[in-house]
Amino acid sequence: MKKRLQVMGIILLSMLVLMACDSDEASGDGNKFKIGVTQFVEHPSLDRAYEGFQDALADAEVEVEYDYQNAQGDQNNVKPIADNFVADGVDLIFANATPSAQSAKNATGDIPIVFTSVTDAVGAELVEDMDAAGENITGVVDLHPDAIKETVNFIDKYFNNATVGLVYNSGEQNSVAQIEAVQEAAENTSLEFTERTVSTSAEVQQATSTIVDEADVIYIITDNTVVSALDSVVGVANDQEIPLIVGEPDSLAKGGFATYGIDYYSIGYRTGEMAVDILTDEDSPEDMSVEYPPEIEMFINKEAAEEQGIEWNEDWDDAEFVETESE
Repeated sequence: MKKRLQVMGIILLSMLVLMACDSDEASGDGNKFKIGVTQFVEHPSLDRAYEGFQDALADAEVEVEYDYQNAQGDQNNVKPIADNFVADGVDLIFANATPSAQSAKNATGDIPIVFTSVTDAVGAELVEDMDAAGENITGVVDLHPDAIKETVNFIDKYFNNATVGLVYNSGEQNSVAQIEAVQEAAENTSLEFTERTVSTSAEVQQATSTIVDEADVIYIITDNTVVSALDSVVGVANDQEIPLIVGEPDSLAKGGFATYGIDYYSIGYRTGEMAVDILTDEDSPEDMSVEYPPEIEMFINKEAAEEQGIEWNEDWDDAEFVETESE
């Protein structure tokens, strides 16, 4: 009888240990965490940011289970994704792009949120100030303060007196902020602008096709809707031999000509480092300022320059070169 009680005691103790382990795993104790990833749309820049984020967690040897959800560019999908993460009790939310970050912030004031691929964190009402993050949210923006100004100056210098065509989604606050910055940067230049707005990626080709009758140069900012359909813009620019200026280097690999941009992998990685500090209790989001990308460079795609009938300028010899990706 005594032996049987000892065996039952051992079994009971084992069950309690297993239950405790399961509880630790679910709650993120023991350095194992569940991260909900909400990404607005698939395109190279956002994908690279997510890759950098994952690598930062891996390099820190933090054990993570990812729940990756993509809204496929549909604003109607971002709220249910965020709500499901809250219901599941994830340990942290990684929000990749402005609409995803806004929905995550609206969904919870408790679960830590880190974001990137956001252009204007203050304008999007994610934080009140770049130096004072929200109670549960912080991150790294994707727009260097000088990027648009340098790009506009580039267009003005090498395509003087040009009419610049802008195609963007006016429903994306991220894009509206950039367009306003473009207009402000161009105030004392020779440039004029013409615009087309879209609501979905299916409208991008038609909008681009109509703008070429008025534009000498096309400038595509980091608009999620348009960049997700960039192939159609590149096709029009090549057919009509119109220079295509873009907002980040990954769009050069799709056939854009030039940009002053950043590496999205690097901002994703930095956001991942923030996540590590939060998950390991070294920092709280409210104590972490929102950060800018560290630097920008001029990137050029020589093949695209040739496709778009652009005469090469020796000033560009020192640029960082990007090749068009093969299909």
